[in-house]
Amino acid sequence: MVTLFVCGDVMLARGIDQILAEPCDPKLYEPYMDDARDYVAIAEEVSGPIPRGAPREYPWGDALAILDAARPDARIVNLETSITQRGEPDHQKHIHYRVSPANAACLAAARIDACTLANNHVLDWGPTGFDDTLATLDQLHIRRCGAGRDLDEALRPAVIDLGPRGRIVVFSVGCADAGVPPSWAAGKTQPGVLALDDLGEDSLRRLRHAIAPWRRPHTIIVLSIHWGPNWGFAIDAAHARFAHHMIDEAGVDFIHGHSSHHVKGIEVHHNRPILYGCGDLLTDYEGIRGNEVYRGDLGLMYFVTFDDHGALAKLEMVPTRMHRFRITEAGPKETRWLATTLARSGEKLGTSVAIVGQRMSLKW
Repeated sequence: MVTLFVCGDVMLARGIDQILAEPCDPKLYEPYMDDARDYVAIAEEVSGPIPRGAPREYPWGDALAILDAARPDARIVNLETSITQRGEPDHQKHIHYRVSPANAACLAAARIDACTLANNHVLDWGPTGFDDTLATLDQLHIRRCGAGRDLDEALRPAVIDLGPRGRIVVFSVGCADAGVPPSWAAGKTQPGVLALDDLGEDSLRRLRHAIAPWRRPHTIIVLSIHWGPNWGFAIDAAHARFAHHMIDEAGVDFIHGHSSHHVKGIEVHHNRPILYGCGDLLTDYEGIRGNEVYRGDLGLMYFVTFDDHGALAKLEMVPTRMHRFRITEAGPKETRWLATTLARSGEKLGTSVAIVGQRMSLKW
């Protein structure tokens, strides 16, 4: 048995960065906000005081004890931010995320094994900020995938060696429908992300070719995909087809989908799990109004267990809620809301959810 911890977006920028010990310059280049400290103020209006100069463990809150109790074989997150105090904001975008290299040490505090980087914020601060991002993760000894200083590096998976038990191989791709700018695509001599213009045959062929050399016994192959818009529970038919093809034709064992700011439905296809949208785990959106119907403040910590043949054995989830820029365990009411939402979304996908105490378990 091999168990992976995955989650939705981990965004350490803006307000989160400002409450930690060594923040970036708070100046923003957004249409409606020009100071990152204002995001802290918005959160405090609804939740109460948030400490400044907080230790690197602070944003993870209850998640640290949950992870330690679960003891997963690997901890994988989608890091949706640049790590830098340098560079220039990408002027083709309206929102720019960054966390200082010193504050990025909070990733090490949670003992993250690998960060997927093929998303629409990793290059927010241009080539200089991007280079700092890669260098900082390397200095923290955190594996990375989905982005690099050229296409070969962007294609290279993150490999987590489990010794005689096998290994976990993680690929990361970002899609145009999730807002990944075409100009960010890595090239033969151009830094950037592993970007897909669409989910057609060319993209399928490209990924099949990249994954094929890594298909070996006792290897769990994860494809982490940043796809789709921020809001909406519907599952895009093109996403479902692509996920099925990657499992059936490329030998992928696990589709880890993210981009939506809320959890979406789960499917099990030929005994392989597809998480269409993992929501957000760690953000500074607390107190921002609009889209409350989606409960973006709620998240899930996913613990996905595979048997010795790479088939899904169980999928357990721990409901969470952001409070004072800190991950807390969700209460019974929030847990029921998440379970109902996943059951409704999963009805057409052949899955349901059972609540056991303050945990949830997938049924398929």
